Amino acid sequence: MSVGVWVSGSLLALGGILGASWYTQDKEKQIECLAKNLYFEVGNQGTAGMLAVSSVVINRINDDRFPSTMCKVIHQKRGGVCQFSWYCDGKSDIPPNKKIYQEKLDFVRKLLDNDRQWVDITDGATNYHANYVRPSWRKRLKRTTEIDKHIFYRWNKK
Repeated sequence: MSVGVWVSGSLLALGGILGASWYTQDKEKQIECLAKNLYFEVGNQGTAGMLAVSSVVINRINDDRFPSTMCKVIHQKRGGVCQFSWYCDGKSDIPPNKKIYQEKLDFVRKLLDNDRQWVDITDGATNYHANYVRPSWRKRLKRTTEIDKHIFYRWNKK
């Protein structure tokens, strides 16, 4: 199986954006994890916001410092803290608005479709935060862009 190539800052061609492990472990479950992440993290932001947050998950999958599937990346805890706050906020993880959730599912399926080409508009970001908070970890990373209500960061190139 192949999906669109994921290349920071350039047009994508056909090939594989992710290693084989992301879809070998229950593809539909992985798609649902990313769709829920978009639902709770992006809310009603536009396509750029959805693409940017998806980029972070995909960039993490492709980085050895992070887990190798969408669900594992999204559910990961570091130091007892969830990487995506909605997952540990004590609220239900079932999206209450089924129409908006279906829109997120449709977006994720298109994102991973063989016939689509995408650009990583975050320039390789593996982290982000809302623009109204200032987490201490941001000082250790390189800021790449701000999209909608989020500021994106990546590790410095080795």
